[in-house]
Amino acid sequence: MRAWRYDSFDGIDSLGLHEAAAPAPQRGELLLGVKAVSLNYRDLAVLLGRYVQNARPGLVPASDAAAEVLAVGEGVTAYRPGDRVLGAFHPRWFGGEIPPGWVADSYGTGRDGWLCERKVVSQEAVVPMPEGLSFAEGATLPCAAVTAWTALMGPAPLRAGQTLLTLGSGGVSIFALQLAKAMGARVIATTGGPGKVNRLKALGADAVIDYRATPDWGAAVRALTGGRGADRVVEVGGPATVNQSLAAVARGGEVVLIGFLSSENPGIDYFRLKGTGASVRAITVGDRAALAELARAVAVTGIKPVIDSVFPFAEAKAAFRHLETGRHVGKIVIEVG
Repeated sequence: MRAWRYDSFDGIDSLGLHEAAAPAPQRGELLLGVKAVSLNYRDLAVLLGRYVQNARPGLVPASDAAAEVLAVGEGVTAYRPGDRVLGAFHPRWFGGEIPPGWVADSYGTGRDGWLCERKVVSQEAVVPMPEGLSFAEGATLPCAAVTAWTALMGPAPLRAGQTLLTLGSGGVSIFALQLAKAMGARVIATTGGPGKVNRLKALGADAVIDYRATPDWGAAVRALTGGRGADRVVEVGGPATVNQSLAAVARGGEVVLIGFLSSENPGIDYFRLKGTGASVRAITVGDRAALAELARAVAVTGIKPVIDSVFPFAEAKAAFRHLETGRHVGKIVIEVG
């Protein structure tokens, strides 16, 4: 069995391809043939030594995958060989409060991730893949799509007729756009250049703002909403964009903190934060129940994940380099087998 591993954290070239014995399932476990892996910014941040959680050399990267059940261990009743499954981003968070020790369970930082040919996991750590999706499409769901679902659905779900603001054209933002339109919401999107404006509109965005041409895009969002602002902001940029998100959010609205695509940190304007009357909610993807709900929603609505590009397993480094450019729209996928 082949697996990519972090030999160090000195950049993309520190990824190494290794041979290992194929694992075998024990009681309650599944042996999976990994079919496709999708990349998230966190995977790149780990390689570049920029991630907020420490990782140790030797781990297999990547948190998101679609796989086929090859064999089952004793006592497994939920799945059988041939079933198509998705790995939950948090393998032990089934619902309710996130369990203690979840950081140590995180794929690619606390334990081996999915960028390998075979993997053994608990039958509780996967959910069935929606019908009608390819393995490449299914692999995009566990992190980005569930994060968007969590941002839109709880604790107060986004409602039809409300306005959502998304930032950029990465996986979380695209899924949030698609899900919000399926809910009947209005979507305003930002992007970093005119080349992506038409693409975002084709995906359903009602208005698109080029943040390079309009640095004060928070005010532009208010102008597009008659001065009211966006009811919800899916904030993926981090410290460099949060003040503009606060300028864009409606009074009593919500800014959902997802991650960080920026490293500069000018600090949060306290008076702007307090003056919005908005709530700020930080999320870390979602539990397994959210993945199951999201999978059902994708199946019912017919939402198709937006895949920017697909790379073969042997060219995993090229996939990471493409992610690093930031030129992608949607998800970057690595086909494993």
